[in-house]
Amino acid sequence: MEYRKLGKTDLELSAITYGAFAIGGNMWGGNEKRDSIDSVKASIDNGVTTLDTAPFYGFGLSEEMIGAAIQGYDRTKIQLLTKFGLVWDGSNQGKGEFFFDAEEAGKTIPVYKYSSKTSVIHEVENSLKRLRTDYIDLLQIHWPDSTTPISETMEALDLLLQQGKIRAAGVSNYSVDQVSEARKNLNIASNQVGYSMLNRGIEQDLVPYAKENDLGIIVYSPMERGLLTGKYFNTGKLKESDHRNGYFQQFDLAKVKTFLDTISPIATNKGVTLSQLVLRWTSLQPAITVVLAGARNAEQAIANAQAIDITLTVEELSFIDLALAKI
Repeated sequence: MEYRKLGKTDLELSAITYGAFAIGGNMWGGNEKRDSIDSVKASIDNGVTTLDTAPFYGFGLSEEMIGAAIQGYDRTKIQLLTKFGLVWDGSNQGKGEFFFDAEEAGKTIPVYKYSSKTSVIHEVENSLKRLRTDYIDLLQIHWPDSTTPISETMEALDLLLQQGKIRAAGVSNYSVDQVSEARKNLNIASNQVGYSMLNRGIEQDLVPYAKENDLGIIVYSPMERGLLTGKYFNTGKLKESDHRNGYFQQFDLAKVKTFLDTISPIATNKGVTLSQLVLRWTSLQPAITVVLAGARNAEQAIANAQAIDITLTVEELSFIDLALAKI
């Protein structure tokens, strides 16, 4: 495994980081709890020391499973990354900016973006309990909240840093302008954003900014929620409750399939899967600190960890880029 320094912090994160969105269950058609916990343990056992979660993932379930899975491991050798700012419980519901209606167990649950100082501190206390820890390595705002001044949210993060409840502060889904505004108040370590072979918008603005300002970039959805594994084109069937039924429609699926067919010989020749090839390509892109990869079971987790061992030549990277240009 490769370990990379996050921004100007002393955090060393695993280049492949465990992304815990799917194990929360909501929006993904569900998952077996035992398989989820096993996937976390398998990740740690194979060098993936960094785990990224959020209260919203499963409405607390993902954090709870991460907390259960790390019991018995040396906490100082594991980096817990979580978030705040998406609220749904009774105390905060209706405050902030309405985001969307989530479905859970047949019920509609309104979710709001809300990051007031009081709310942030309240959320962190709950996260610490669910994660069974007394500190969080990196705390990130999940989505920008238009109803709360960025300075107020940063004030909450600064207080948590002083209290030792978090080791570093970051943002997620922030524009470059929002990152700049946040950094006027607090030297945030990172920005977590969506990035993949099919979604390279950050290369135009965030990547140059990160290079110039020593900002870490944590990327999610490198596999475009499974589309770039190629499995969708083989089976094409997802559970009715799976949000990807709609998500995949934003892409030209015929061109995506042609692209995957074009680069698959590289994976075959190296004895790896398309998923592993895509993860490794993503980890090698400029200014990318770590890549989040989800896993529903131990087998997938081990495969994700092994992706970092793939060697890609300059010629192979150029071939992939040429193929990408045709999508």
